[in-house]
Amino acid sequence: MKKIVIVGAGPAGLTAAYELLKADKEIQVTVLEESDTVGGISRTVQFQGNRMDIGGHRFFSKDREVMDWWEKMMPVQGAAAFDDKQLNREKNLKPGGPDPEQEDRVMLLRQRVSRIYYNHKFFDYPISLKWQTLKNMGFFCTIKAGFSYLAACLHKREESSLENFYCNRFGKVLYSMFFEGYTEKLWGRHPREISSEWGAQRVKGLSIMAILKDMVGKLFGGKNRKVETSLIEEFWYPKYGPGQLWETVAEEVEKAGGKILFGCRAEGFERSEDGKISAILYERENIRERIEGDVFLSSMPVKDLIAGMPDVPQNIYEAAQGLPYRDFVTVGLLVPALKLKNETKIKTLNDIVPDCWIYVQDTKVKLGRIQVFNNWSPYMVKDPCGTIFIGLEYFCQEGDDFWNMSEKECADLAVKELVDMGVLNSASDVISYHRERVKKAYPAYFDTYDQIDEIRAWLDKCENLYCIGRNGQHRYNNMDHSMATAFEAVRNILTGRQDKSNVWGVNTEQEYHEERK
Repeated sequence: MKKIVIVGAGPAGLTAAYELLKADKEIQVTVLEESDTVGGISRTVQFQGNRMDIGGHRFFSKDREVMDWWEKMMPVQGAAAFDDKQLNREKNLKPGGPDPEQEDRVMLLRQRVSRIYYNHKFFDYPISLKWQTLKNMGFFCTIKAGFSYLAACLHKREESSLENFYCNRFGKVLYSMFFEGYTEKLWGRHPREISSEWGAQRVKGLSIMAILKDMVGKLFGGKNRKVETSLIEEFWYPKYGPGQLWETVAEEVEKAGGKILFGCRAEGFERSEDGKISAILYERENIRERIEGDVFLSSMPVKDLIAGMPDVPQNIYEAAQGLPYRDFVTVGLLVPALKLKNETKIKTLNDIVPDCWIYVQDTKVKLGRIQVFNNWSPYMVKDPCGTIFIGLEYFCQEGDDFWNMSEKECADLAVKELVDMGVLNSASDVISYHRERVKKAYPAYFDTYDQIDEIRAWLDKCENLYCIGRNGQHRYNNMDHSMATAFEAVRNILTGRQDKSNVWGVNTEQEYHEERK
């Protein structure tokens, strides 16, 4: 019986476990998870009957295999959800699909609304060319932005940095307004210091020209028009958040005979004379244990993986230890109302703003993004008609002053910023709060990242080791990309393919986001 050990019970690890067990009943799968829950950054946290989506996850992919997989785990709704009923909203329901008012294992159809909050005004995200956008910008700023974009079209910059990547697609003026400040908040570095590869992976194909094409497509292309990932208007979402999906997958893994061991921190790897990994050393309840295996899949941070490997060349070790990460804090606030007014035509419960995310471009505040959980799913909030549950996203470094704040200090700062921004009326509006901290949430593209290919080449010498997922490949993947790395790794294991380029190649081709295949 082939023994396979997987490090990490996030999307990549659980997808791999499920696919292996489904394909071959003779395979023995053990998943080692450092925390006490599944899902990684895609988990959902419960607080006083309300639920927080740690990262904000839209379930949409141009990879049909991923979409089919999600729907198999959680079928798309066939009847109206609570808020759809209350507001008489029509949805393209799935015939025979579950009723979310009666069943829990169900994907909801949700409208994508994300906007930028800049100078106390809302702008579409991604930036649109609607009349409201031009009105908010003002005549002179609009003219300036237009000429700036034309200049960018005529004089392309070498895409040696993320700043040049954005300027080539939007012009310097729009870049300065809507990308520069937020990006620096997210990474703690100016965009000129960050590799353009991040932009190539996260906003493939998105530009002023793509926005114009999408506008024309809406007028003449109907429902079959091609659409960039960043411009989608509808997505799926589990009734109780992304964590519900991964809890469901974990149950299926265990039903199929797989083991998920919690509280297990992988700390070391043993290698045999032929260079293969032979065992993992891990700590559980302050006791060091050892597990042998034939094949190993790692979704743990590359930095930690290399640190636990024996006989690592000095240059590889130093490059891995220099790989940067950005850590993440979410503050959940339960409030009776927001000061923000819904000036859109979109109907919502209690007429709250319709946004899933609000991107905060104001560089005077540390806050990066606001989630409105009521709009992701009404079932995320205990009383969706009487309260609003919001998540405030902050980017920081583990151990810095913000990370080390007490929960109350962090919540007080968050509330003060919301009041200053005009999002809340006063601090007294807050009913309760909760904080979550996430280490190594975002693998970053600077410092020693330019040596990632050397690190990868060395890791690939371990024939029976596969690096999957966001942190496993040090790549800022979406959830579907992380799953796709697992699909590819499983195919290699089952077929005996030695070349791992298909695993590392997920989300690197420009065409990946262009159209469904």
